[in-house]
Amino acid sequence: MNDEEGNRAVSRRRALQVGSAFGAASLAGCLGFFDDGQSADIPPLSEFRGSGSLVDGRPAPGGTSIEDLPNLSGDLALYIGGGESGIYYEFVEMLEDIYPDFEVHSTDNSSSSLAQTIVEEADAGAAQADVFWSIDASSLGFVAENDAYEPLSDEAVEAVGNSQFVGDDNAWAGVAGRARAVPYNTNELSESDIPTTVQDFPDADALQGTMGWAPTYGAFKAFVTAMRLLRGDDETRNWLQSMSEAGTERRGNEYAVSEAVANGSLSAGFANHYYAMRVKNNRPDAPIDLAFTEGDAGALINVAGALKVQGTQKGELVDNFVRHLLSAEAQEYFATISFAYPMISGVEPVGGLPTIDELSPPDIDLAELADIEPTLELMDEAGVSG
Repeated sequence: MNDEEGNRAVSRRRALQVGSAFGAASLAGCLGFFDDGQSADIPPLSEFRGSGSLVDGRPAPGGTSIEDLPNLSGDLALYIGGGESGIYYEFVEMLEDIYPDFEVHSTDNSSSSLAQTIVEEADAGAAQADVFWSIDASSLGFVAENDAYEPLSDEAVEAVGNSQFVGDDNAWAGVAGRARAVPYNTNELSESDIPTTVQDFPDADALQGTMGWAPTYGAFKAFVTAMRLLRGDDETRNWLQSMSEAGTERRGNEYAVSEAVANGSLSAGFANHYYAMRVKNNRPDAPIDLAFTEGDAGALINVAGALKVQGTQKGELVDNFVRHLLSAEAQEYFATISFAYPMISGVEPVGGLPTIDELSPPDIDLAELADIEPTLELMDEAGVSG
């Protein structure tokens, strides 16, 4: 999905089929009824699932079903940003299909641009959005730090299994996670060849001249920002220079890094976890696996999340919308379509990935990742300009 700015009302689609049939039964039947008399067609579970080798045979998701949530009704102005927004639009369209009286009017752009717009509109007392759905926590943090939000209800955020993925004062709630990882070629390396901290990578004999990265990619810049916050500018600059001197090759994006690892032109690389999952889903026999570092910037977990915009007159609808994003169906959708980490405990990650609770992310406030300008200057100084 590109980051072009646009405005649109998400169209209704009556028969959205995003996955092959993994069983005809829904979580709780195909038709739900709500207390206000409105009926809603709940699609079968197969329509909330992707397809491919990593998805086949998954257990039914746990958590709260859409059928057990209050109905969505009314118009909602949504600011939505980031590279996964096309996947998110499709889920919103499914909600519109389920609830005939619910319609979303969306504006899309980069998450950082929309965050700036929200703050400017709040300062002018002229909020145009009810809810902000961002691809990254740093943009949510920027809005929160500028007091351009209203707290989500406790009910809206209670499904999130880890408090790290809920903003202070319930400013935002994570809805889909992505973990930094090290994809490696299993024909060339074993997991034991991958150090448990990225600080040791420049001196690892097995990785010399065999790794790839994508410095222009936003997730890589967030990773470097996390390292700068955890280790300081000097050590981060030295690390970048040392990795460059060790022969780390540049690729245009992190999917390209993961593809190169699977093809054997790289032995390992730096990437978000889901790119290797996409390769593996399409090529089950590809010689690629993931290693995870521990407690450092290389173990960063970032999230896409939702925030209630200051000045909205539809706070209850926003809360209910966020609850739907954290429903069993939504979390299964994000996990099997984009291979994101689920935010609720009842949904498993794909492909035998460790759960979020089994990973060891650094102790860092994700909102601080918004401080990217010093990172760009540092990368330029290190000769690894993004």
